[in-house]
Amino acid sequence: MVDKVTLKVKRLPHCKDMPRYATPGSAGMDLTAAISEPYILKPGDRYAMPTGIIIEVPPGYEGQVRPRSGLAFKAGISLTNCVGTIDSDYRGEVKVLLINHGKAAYTFEPGERIAQLLVTPVPQVDLIEVDELSDTEERGAGGFGSTGRGMLAAGAQKA
Repeated sequence: MVDKVTLKVKRLPHCKDMPRYATPGSAGMDLTAAISEPYILKPGDRYAMPTGIIIEVPPGYEGQVRPRSGLAFKAGISLTNCVGTIDSDYRGEVKVLLINHGKAAYTFEPGERIAQLLVTPVPQVDLIEVDELSDTEERGAGGFGSTGRGMLAAGAQKA
């Protein structure tokens, strides 16, 4: 069992629902749309959806805002920044940066689940500038698609 982390949450007047886990095995807490009337997001449009909450992420952690797979699969709704980061020193309202990649407009209802919030540890690192780095046999400087099928699809010749 992983130790629990305390997350302080301030509910704003327009908040529809506090973040909550849908099931005991859920990795993320659902975030909901803090809107008073339906909002239509047209194909290709973006919107910073309010959640009606402010959170205090503990030092050494981050809040990760992730898309909901059901919205992505059914309607093409995702996040403009793939995964949003809420730093431990941010104290503004949590907003979800949504984009409609689908072919049809999508109507968000007040209180609808729009994203997931995960609180994860983030260690600070000490940077050490060096002239050389260790080499690896497996990959080295191989980049995009260098470890699998993607390389063949990109036009590489099969040996």
